[in-house]
Amino acid sequence: MNKDSKQLTEWVIHKIKTEYIDDIALLVAVEGASIGGDGHGEPFDYFIPSTPRGNELAQTFIIGNVGNDLYPRSWERTERTADLDDLTTPCLGNAKILYARSKEDVEHFEALRQKLFDNLKNPEFIYRKALENLDVAMNMYKTMMFEERLYRVRGLAGYIHYYLTVSVACLNQTYRKDWHEGLITEISKWKELPERFVEYYQAILGAHTASELKSISHLLIASTREFIARYKPEKADSVKKPDYHWLADWYQELRTWWNRLYFFCRNGDSDAAFHEACQLQSELDIVGDEFMLGEMDLLGCYDMHNLEMLSRRAAELENTVISTIESNGVQIRRYENIEAFLSAEN
Repeated sequence: MNKDSKQLTEWVIHKIKTEYIDDIALLVAVEGASIGGDGHGEPFDYFIPSTPRGNELAQTFIIGNVGNDLYPRSWERTERTADLDDLTTPCLGNAKILYARSKEDVEHFEALRQKLFDNLKNPEFIYRKALENLDVAMNMYKTMMFEERLYRVRGLAGYIHYYLTVSVACLNQTYRKDWHEGLITEISKWKELPERFVEYYQAILGAHTASELKSISHLLIASTREFIARYKPEKADSVKKPDYHWLADWYQELRTWWNRLYFFCRNGDSDAAFHEACQLQSELDIVGDEFMLGEMDLLGCYDMHNLEMLSRRAAELENTVISTIESNGVQIRRYENIEAFLSAEN
């Protein structure tokens, strides 16, 4: 800590003790925020108020060329940081307490810091967080595809990489600690990375056109998706057995969907067949995953000029569903006609 930083720390602590003694729980600095020795973040970074009046301590100012922001961070926000819902993770993980109103406030803060570290060691937790940040990146990519202004596309590419980096950090049970410096040196030290992750980021830095940035961002997302998939936790043995009676009910209801698809294919109606296949595909995706049926690929066989291929694939998938139900001891309620149904019901 340089001389200016020390004096600033003394100034704000004195201010708390004389003007906000009952209103401030903690004064906190964040290690790793200083760049080029400017001392930023060393005298203080934020405070945790204990009353609404404590928020009045907040202020910003410039000394020399260094900007200072003394701002409030609530206990609730600190809790979100511990849960990786607020991505300013170094503000908790790299925190240094400069002033505490009480021992209990310190213990509360340290408990939240420990919660952060415990969460980072929890495979199911970090996998879920990796997926959440991947989803943010993919939504940004959707926006990018309809943007042509270079500065906007370049900014989106940067943020896509940022959120993907958060995902990768989670799966490495860590977070970016040197958060105000470049990425490459730090992430290169992580144990596991998506294929060509650093290389794609370097390509973003060197890209000159919106088209290049879009292509690179797509490759970056695809690589990270494959990486995250490797960390999917295996289902515990205690997970309940799939309900094949439910699957039978599902099939009995959706049998009409297959009938409609077959009808449209026979009649060469590529428009209606496509619409029906899309709806059926969404349902097949769900049961395929829930009942571990593998890839239930229907739409891969759609060709508007050859609907027979789609019809055959639909029949194959229908047979897969039927055999899965029957091989697990469940009988499909199928009747040749109304008389057979009524007879069975009486």
